Amino acid sequence: MDANIESTKTSTLATHLTELRDRLIRVLAALLIFTLCLMPFSQDIYSLVAGPLLQYLPEGGSMIATEVTSTFMAPLKLVLFAALTLSMPVFLFQLWRFISPGLYRNEQSFGMPLLISSVLLFYLGIAFAFYVVFPLVFSFFSGATPEGVSYTPDISLYLNC
Repeated sequence: MDANIESTKTSTLATHLTELRDRLIRVLAALLIFTLCLMPFSQDIYSLVAGPLLQYLPEGGSMIATEVTSTFMAPLKLVLFAALTLSMPVFLFQLWRFISPGLYRNEQSFGMPLLISSVLLFYLGIAFAFYVVFPLVFSFFSGATPEGVSYTPDISLYLNC
């Protein structure tokens, strides 16, 4: 009798692990698809994201690259981050589909509103940071540059903040 119980637990665990693997593969596939689709636009995406900082640089100022690979790696990292951002709904949906069978029916009813509100608030937070917080922060930092110091941010450090 105990052997049957153990084999049932093992098969249940194996089933859960298989389902988890399948869902992780779907998330990684979405991330890969978004990355490949955004790769040709890496320079445009970088220009868009660097825009808030560039408008507060001093007259004739520019960003610099202090590492040999910065000019290649900074846009590539940005594309990967943008792909992760765009694939977030897929990730959250797959997470929900994995968790929901273990919940009671009344708990499951919260799923779709929670998923939609999470995705919406995630993107609203990004927009708020980009359009409200970034201009305030960059205006402050460019204005706080001491006399005799050239304000030239590094492109790779800009993305690491």
